Amino acid sequence: MHLIALEQEPTSLRGGQEKNLIEICRDLAARGHKVTLLYEQEGNLLDQYREFCESTLHIDAYGFDRRRPKTILQFVRNVVGIGKIPVYANSVVFSNVCHTATFGYALSRLRGLPFVCYFQIPSCEVNRQIRFALDRVDHCITVSHQTKQSWVDYGLPDSKIEVVHNGTDTHKFRPAQDFLATRKQWEISERAKVVSYVGRIDEDKGLEYLIKAIALLAIQEPNIKLIIAGRPVVHFNVLKGEECEEEGMGYQRSLEQLAKDLGIADRVQFVGYLSNPAALYQTSDISVLPSVWSEPFGRSIIESLACGTPVVASHIGGIPEILTGEFAANLVTAGDEKALAKRISEVIYWRETDPEFGQRCSDHVAKKFSLESMISGVERALLNVAQT
Repeated sequence: MHLIALEQEPTSLRGGQEKNLIEICRDLAARGHKVTLLYEQEGNLLDQYREFCESTLHIDAYGFDRRRPKTILQFVRNVVGIGKIPVYANSVVFSNVCHTATFGYALSRLRGLPFVCYFQIPSCEVNRQIRFALDRVDHCITVSHQTKQSWVDYGLPDSKIEVVHNGTDTHKFRPAQDFLATRKQWEISERAKVVSYVGRIDEDKGLEYLIKAIALLAIQEPNIKLIIAGRPVVHFNVLKGEECEEEGMGYQRSLEQLAKDLGIADRVQFVGYLSNPAALYQTSDISVLPSVWSEPFGRSIIESLACGTPVVASHIGGIPEILTGEFAANLVTAGDEKALAKRISEVIYWRETDPEFGQRCSDHVAKKFSLESMISGVERALLNVAQT
């Protein structure tokens, strides 16, 4: 099979969507498939793609805005150049985000190829061009049943959508061999009770509720500490016609101010983006995903569990598809800092009360959410389309 992957920006700095795509492409290449990457903006993962891709090609514009003639000309120029993109009898066009769907559909139809969309977010408002393309997609893959249902509600046929849960690399994310040594690396006391968050600094993630929960816990737990790892999300400013970091930075400043106002600034640490957060998961007693939006899956949840660290998370979106069985007790109502604080307090002493719990966390991921199972599921879905 030859996969033509359409990515907006191959970067590890945005979130799980881009990380999932490079894992899929790299592992499919390792299994003998050919991969071509089309990208709109250069990102810090581009050099890694070049190591295994047959080719990497820049696309000026995946779509267009009728109010901006320049974007129309860019799009037309790219469509005219579609004939230069290498294709084979078993090629499949694979759009990683809705933003790429208009060009993906044009490529698939002009070159007679199947068109697959990979939905890692719930359905959302899109323009007419993207809607036209999505209505004509041959097959879709979603990361959770909840995400699938949102796209069915949007209007896509149930029969065209297949669910493949995310997976994680259990060789990279695994329990610490020496917990105390990991703590020393982070200069954290053995007595400290560490709660961590790994992900985008974004209002959708509900981090203000986590900080408020830590403030409640600090009354009874003098050694509690919160570590927040991630960078502020970059938003697209419609008026400026470009991406802008200010909104995301403003949210982080509001969180820092909230910690000060609650008197816990010394207990809350922002450590920025971590290229490999495994050590943070390993040094934590609990990680938390306090999302207030319909989280499609929650990549950080399976990373933390794989490291043997329990997760408390919002009962929202696709998260309940991960935290099943005994782990379902760690689901809490989104936006409720009191419920969040209560559940954290009930679990945070697991090393003393249930020392085998960490192993059960990592076993849960190995059994249900391994990277190999995700790649196999995506490969199977793509081969079915390529061979029809």
